[in-house]
Amino acid sequence: MNTVVTTRKGKIRGCAENGCLVFKGIPYAKPPVGNLRWKAPQETESWDGIYEATRFSCKAVQGEQNVGFYGKEFYADPAYAAQTSEDCLYLNIWAPGNAEHTELPKRGTGTDAGLPVAFWIHGGAFTNGYGSEQEFDGAAYAKRGVILVTINYRLNVYGFLAHPWLSAESDNGVSGNYGILDQIAALKWVYDNIGAFGGDPDNITIFGQSAGAMSVQTLLSSELTGDMIAKAILQSGGSYGKGIHRDMPLQEAEEYGVRFAKLAGAKDLEELRAMSVQDLEKPFGQMMEEAFTSGKGLFLVPNIDHYLLKQGYNNTIEEKKLKHIPYLLGSTKNDIMVTKEELAAGEKGTLYEGCAAFSHKMEELWNEPSYVYYFTRQMPGDEEGAFHSSELWYMFGTVKRCWRPLTEADEKLSERMLDYWTNFMKNGNPNEDGLPEWKPCSQAEPFVMEFNV
Repeated sequence: MNTVVTTRKGKIRGCAENGCLVFKGIPYAKPPVGNLRWKAPQETESWDGIYEATRFSCKAVQGEQNVGFYGKEFYADPAYAAQTSEDCLYLNIWAPGNAEHTELPKRGTGTDAGLPVAFWIHGGAFTNGYGSEQEFDGAAYAKRGVILVTINYRLNVYGFLAHPWLSAESDNGVSGNYGILDQIAALKWVYDNIGAFGGDPDNITIFGQSAGAMSVQTLLSSELTGDMIAKAILQSGGSYGKGIHRDMPLQEAEEYGVRFAKLAGAKDLEELRAMSVQDLEKPFGQMMEEAFTSGKGLFLVPNIDHYLLKQGYNNTIEEKKLKHIPYLLGSTKNDIMVTKEELAAGEKGTLYEGCAAFSHKMEELWNEPSYVYYFTRQMPGDEEGAFHSSELWYMFGTVKRCWRPLTEADEKLSERMLDYWTNFMKNGNPNEDGLPEWKPCSQAEPFVMEFNV
């Protein structure tokens, strides 16, 4: 197994693990620290020698995670813990051990196209999360001939703070959206370099869950991603008409930023940039408390700045500005915004309806309905059911890492979901011989694939 590859910036050494090659903590942009705090990501410099990509990087600055329900679910194992740092713009790659290339192939030379690539964007309400969490792993993808990439991107005030001061210094007159610009920089790095790892840059599927799915829909709605995206999977966050997206104008985002700077006690941008992570923690906590007690919810989200996002999410779809590619999307039975009363009445909630509506809109616009799923496995161990994020253990093949008393039936469900996901990544269709047929969700036949043991 050759663990050294040559990228456009220099040589990288990974390590062999579980039958695949893993490259951990590859820098895709300069550290966004000092004067680069609250600026668009900058391209990395080339390096001499070999970059050792054998350990995961720090995660973006965020709050304590090993508390509460999700703390127990995903963050309790210290083996997967990560330090926090503003220096967080790194990605990880899992490739099959027999991946062909170790040199970057020249485009258009008629060589083998390479393997399909899956580009994962983690969730966490745009305030938490990282690409090397316990439930994420690429071994099951590599085994199926798909290269998995996971990324870190800036979160909370570091990733989404807008302010008139920041807009004034920007060439495009915009601010906020730094976390999404990070995602685009990572996607561009993958597009430019994945051939060296045996991947096909023209067959990249972007996928994500919760805020990760909202990020995916943002990338699909932006002209800045060009033709780098071949397919997309949106888990508990993609929708049309009904969903969890917020069309936040730049001006509203800037108003939150003005309030934040005032709470931080900064007289100008220089003072705000000079503040430590600890200095910014308190005003961020105050803002979060204000937002949730006022019922406004998340305020650090992508904004419509007429640069990254030209218009709202539904309008983008209606005007055929969303990427015209294959889609797969879905939700879980006990997802966010699903009430017990709705379930008792046989209703399935806003996200379920938003996914079906998305598929029907794709059919209306392009005569190409999407593949829609509904994850209903009542997770053993507590009363949370098929909670928001519960499917992650399954479609990453990490059920054995889960603390819950999962069974062989859960492992079989995981295998089935992985087969569907990777089939879709290969050719835009989740089906293959030996799997139950997954029909697209059309208006005439609104088929939804249910996942349960």
